[in-house]
Amino acid sequence: MNHMHNNDEAAGIDEAYNPGRLLDALAERLGAKNDAALSRALEVAPPVLSKIRHGRLPVGATILLRMHEASGIAIRELRDLMGDRRGRMRMSPQEFRPKTEGQGEQPAQRS
Repeated sequence: MNHMHNNDEAAGIDEAYNPGRLLDALAERLGAKNDAALSRALEVAPPVLSKIRHGRLPVGATILLRMHEASGIAIRELRDLMGDRRGRMRMSPQEFRPKTEGQGEQPAQRS
């Protein structure tokens, strides 16, 4: 299914938050014909892009970095394309939460 749009929104004329405009610009830049091809280029599962396109998943730091690395587009420009006008990005509380025992590395054993 092709979600590409060829209208004023893709040109960045509409200033409202619209992550679909970001995905369309990336697809054009990377030569991806649809979201499935874009997901392969970004190395993410297709449902991730679908959820982002339909506003059910925010564009987080990890995917934003993947978009930047794949396209060469500056992070600020990527944020502008989707209508993110915040001066700084907020980090989710989970990204700063320390790992608890049982997650990740095992705690060092004491002698």
